[in-house]
This record gives sequence, structure tokens and C-alpha cells, in this order.
Amino acid sequence: MQSASGRILVVDDDPVQRRLLQEAVTRFGYRVRSAENGAEAVRVMTGPEGADIDLVIMDMVMPELDGLGALRKIRAERIAVPVIMQTAHGGIDTVVNAMSAGAQDFVVKPVAPERLEVSIRNLMKVSALEGELSRIRKRTSGTLTFNDIITRSPAMERVLRLGQRAASSNIPILIEGESGVGKELIARAIQGSGERKSRPFVTVNCGAIPDNLVESILFGHEKGAFTGAVDKHVGKFQEAHGGTLFLDEVGELPMDVQVKLLRALQEGEIDPIGSRRPVKVDFRLISATNRRLIDLVKEGGFREDLYYRLNVFPIWIPPLRDRREDIPALARHFLARFAAEEGKTQVSGISTEALDMLQAYSWPGNIRQLENTVFRAVVLCDGDQLVAEDFPQVAAAIDHPLPVPDLERPVRTATPTQASQPQPDAGFGGIGGTAPFGFMRSLDDDGHMRTLAAVEEEMIRSAISHYGGRMTEVAKRLGIGRSTLYRKLKDYGLEDGEAQDAAE
Repeated sequence: MQSASGRILVVDDDPVQRRLLQEAVTRFGYRVRSAENGAEAVRVMTGPEGADIDLVIMDMVMPELDGLGALRKIRAERIAVPVIMQTAHGGIDTVVNAMSAGAQDFVVKPVAPERLEVSIRNLMKVSALEGELSRIRKRTSGTLTFNDIITRSPAMERVLRLGQRAASSNIPILIEGESGVGKELIARAIQGSGERKSRPFVTVNCGAIPDNLVESILFGHEKGAFTGAVDKHVGKFQEAHGGTLFLDEVGELPMDVQVKLLRALQEGEIDPIGSRRPVKVDFRLISATNRRLIDLVKEGGFREDLYYRLNVFPIWIPPLRDRREDIPALARHFLARFAAEEGKTQVSGISTEALDMLQAYSWPGNIRQLENTVFRAVVLCDGDQLVAEDFPQVAAAIDHPLPVPDLERPVRTATPTQASQPQPDAGFGGIGGTAPFGFMRSLDDDGHMRTLAAVEEEMIRSAISHYGGRMTEVAKRLGIGRSTLYRKLKDYGLEDGEAQDAAE
């Protein structure tokens, strides 16, 4: 397990200076890679190893290829990694030349360790924030590519290679993986890397739509087609015309809608409700599910012919616990974003101990859970970096390990013996105390019995989290109809809160 929060390339032809810098950077909590000259630095940064470098500290005066020459070659390859240039001569012209070549900072040897550490932390933070803003802009414009996805994992590299191959064609794609692993991000990268980039990318969470509205939302309806249809509505298929339609949790579609989806795929046309003639649509379909569709087919809950239509090019995304090497980079990028959003600009890094702890945790909620955990830690943080104490829920879960959720397993309820004792509230997401996820406390903070309404609300919250926002499954496991479930969501004010969060 890697315990450092980033990797730094030290470039200096002087072996003594190189060793001193290596020791200092290691003491700051970073991993180090060294190079003896500018030519070697260029080879490292432009080769496969360059993807693992987060920052470069480079001497300016070196034989053969000096620091400025190496920096210009690196920038010519569009490599935007931050560079700190160092030299024994700190004249104004030297500084201007270094900055013009693309350096982010300039230090004069011998540099004080405190000055170097502050520079490294600040540049790491700025680089992460710039990367996050760039991804947000590209997601909005439909130009996100696989180069914008943060990963250091060989398993995820295979996923990206598969996605790149699929992007060049119009083949239907089925993305499978647990809730929160980033299925929509991969779908957006596929669109942004193909011919349909910058075109509409329309997302539909099939598990978050009431059964009686699914057909209207997907295929649209004409004015007066049914009671309440006071205006014409253009469905998601028509919104995605010329672009990409992303059907998340496609296994939640009712059987009658599955028939119409199959026709849309086969014929390239849809029938809006109340329309006298079909409408031609041109779309690229990407589907996603956190369940095994083949199991749904065997159970009779999903059409076999539609399954084979969707599963032409399957991509499986591994859970975060199987690619722990991604955690440091992901945590650093989330930190940069939330520190900026919350106005806590002094928070610029994560301690080695905190990263060790994050990498030791199993993350049942995957990347979405990591994102929310870092957000909470930034809010809690009083220092200049996140420390283990800023992640109390993760620390508690590691001390009392929780089982990784089985999405098909019913929520456990407390036995009479357990229910007689105050239990920590499992809370949204299944973490928040030492009690295993699914066990609910029966007493309130004052020692009185909780009301039935409070218990029911918590049970619904837990079920939504446990089943990844798949409302059909939530209603089934709770033993109520979907219409009853949506009414209760409204009663408890969960329509735009937990239910929506879990559905995304």
C-alpha cells in the first residue's frame, strides 16, 4: 500500500543536491523518483511512468539538456504537471525565463525546507483544483475524455482501454458495477471521445421514476394524451437525438417499457403517447446497472431479447476496494474542490496517517462515499491538512469492520435483545457508529422509545441507501407498493434529499 499523497520527480545532476532533495521530499510525506539530467527527466515525463508524477523539482543548470530546455520539451507534449525550478543564481532575468518556459515556482539554492514544503503543498492543491475544474467544464460541454479520469489502477486502465475502443463505434454498451463506482463518468468519457462529442448527453435514472410516468418521460406524449397532459412533452429519446442516451439502472424498467425500448433500438423510432405516427430518433445508447442483468433475465424480471440487445459491449467497473491505489489521487482532488468551495484555502493536503487509514477501508459506497467523506473532513478540519481525526466515521468502521453490502441481501433488523439496548444510528450510507449496518436503535437521545414515524423514516432512508436508490427493489423489500413509497418520501421530505442523492 502506498502511504504518500503524491509522487515527485527530483532532477539534478549534482548527486549530493539530489540526495538532499530526495530526503527532504520523503520527510514531507511524498514518494520520490529521481533523474540525473534534463534528458532523463523528459524520458520519464513523456513515458508511461510520467502519469504517476504529480510534481517536478528541477535544477536549472545541467549539462547537455538544461532545466529550461527540459521544461520546454515537457510543456510541448502538453504535460501540465507543476514544476519548481531551482538554481544558485536568482536574478530577475532568470526568474522571468523560468516562468516563461512554464515553471510554477522558482527557488534559490540552498532552499529552506519549510519554503520548499509550502511550495509543494500549494502547487499540488492548485493542480488538483485546476484538474477538477477542467473536468467539470468538460462534463458540461460533453467533451470529457478518458484522459480526464483520475486513476492509477491497472484494473481501471483496462476499463479505459475498453471504453476507448467502444467510443469509436456506435455499438450499444452495458456498464456494470456497484453503486458509486463512476459508471456515468465512463459513459460521458465514451461520448466525449467519439463522433458525438459536444452533442446532447441525456441521463435517465430508471429506478427513480414512478412506474406510471416512465413511458411518458422516456418517449414523450402529445397534448391531451391522458388526464393531466395539458401540454406536449418531448421525451428523453428525442432530447438525446444526435447524441447519447444514458439509461442508468436499466434493470428497473417495467416490462411494458422494455418492449418499447427494444423497438426503439431495432427500428430507430419511438411512439410518443397519443401520437398518430412514430418519430425517428438517432441516438447512441449506453446502459448501466448495479445488478447482474442476466440474473434478472433468469428471474423473469428482464426481457432476454432486450438483454442481448443491450449487452453487445459489456464493461465492468471494479469497486474502489479493488483499486485502492486510486484513493490518494481521488482524495486529493476532492480535497482541492471542497476546500475552495468551503473557503478553507488553508487546507492543502492529507497526512500520511490519514491516507493509510483511507486506503485500509473497504468503501462499500465506492467513489461517491469517498467524495462525501472528504467533504465532511474538510468541514471538520481546523489545521492546514486533513488528519486521521478528521475521518471519525472511517476510523470507527476500521476498528469495527462492517461487511461489504450485498445488494441482493435484505436489510437486517435488530433482535429483541439488541433492540433493548440503545444502538448508534447507522445513518445514511451505512456508517456512523459501531453497530453493523441495518441495525436500528429503539431509544432516542433522551432514553425514550422512538416514535413509529421516526423508525419508519430511518428504515426508508436505510433501504434507499442499501439498494442504491432502486425504488422498485426498495418497495419490494419494504413490502409496500411504489406509489405508497413515493407518498412516504413526500411525507418525510425525502423527495429532494436522500432519495435523490441515492438515485444519482
